This record gives sequence, structure tokens and C-alpha cells, in this order.
Amino acid sequence: MNGSLTVRALKLDDAEFEQVVRANPEWNFEQTAAGDLVIVPPTGGTSGKKNLSLSRQFGNWVEENLDKGEGFDSSTLFILPNGAKRSPDASWVQRERWDALTQQQQDGYVPLCPDFVVELRSPTDRLEQLQAKMREYMDNGARLGWLINPQDRQVEIYRQGQQVETLQNPFTLSGEDVLPGFTLNLRRIFT
Repeated sequence: MNGSLTVRALKLDDAEFEQVVRANPEWNFEQTAAGDLVIVPPTGGTSGKKNLSLSRQFGNWVEENLDKGEGFDSSTLFILPNGAKRSPDASWVQRERWDALTQQQQDGYVPLCPDFVVELRSPTDRLEQLQAKMREYMDNGARLGWLINPQDRQVEIYRQGQQVETLQNPFTLSGEDVLPGFTLNLRRIFT
């Protein structure tokens, strides 16, 4: 993500949100639980390069483990139980939860919180906003989350019901029991 802008004066209902999204296909939008519109501009080159490394590694694991669940890119919008509409940089939903959705729910904005989420901090992102977003994912049912902060060579690991763990300059991250066998190499993300 590249320095999002929250428009607090503009509260939208679901139909208005959909109108804004359709009228501006070049932008990505999110919406807070309070109804504030969040405009997410395109990323710059450095962030795009890092996101590609994350997406490639994660996508390879997802393709080899389709029986376990489905993975999603940063364009996928999830409607969280608290009503917020969020697009993590990468995410994953357990197979049973995904298959329980109707075809219409799978085709549209996904009405659930992913089991796994990643936010990759860009140079213009405010760390506090991303940390609040990660807490929101956890409060809405995510089981594992990574906030990757290349600027400080740091990763915050969020786990359901646990304190946030901060790693300084890790080489890899483990998907633990949520993404068994997945290891993210941070070399290209931290350079």
C-alpha cells in the first residue's frame, strides 16, 4: 500500500461505496467500520518490487496447497464482521470457510475476515495506521498476520489471542500452523 488517505467527512453506505468504486477503477478503496472512505493510491516502484516477491512466494505455496485454502492479492476486498471493507496486501482463507460461501459471495466482495493477512509497509505509509488495521483483522477473526516494515527491517507478528511479537531483521517468516510448510524469504523484501 502506498500512503492511504482517509476521507472522514465522507461517510458512504454500501450502495454509495459501490458507486465510487465503479466510477474510479484506477483506484483501490477501503472503508472503515465507521463508514469513512479510504483511498489507496497505486504503489511506487520500490513497493511494487517488494510486493511482487511476497506475492510470488505466497502464490507458489497457495498453488501447491489448494486443498488447504485460497490465497488472494491486494485487489481483493473483504467485508469484515465489523462492517469494514479491507484489502490486505496478501491474504488466505481456509478451504472449508471459502467453500461455505455462495458463488455470489465468492464473486463479489468477500464477506468474511481472512485467516491470514499481510500488510507490507510502503515508504509513505504511517506505521500506526497499519498497526491499527492489523489489530482490526485480529479482532475480526484473523488467526495470523504479518506487518512487514522494510524501512526498519522489522516484522510484527499478530496471532489470535496473543501479544504482538516484533522481530528485528529476520531472514524468513514461518506460516506456522495456519499456513503449514510456508516460509517467506525476506531477502528481496528487505533490500
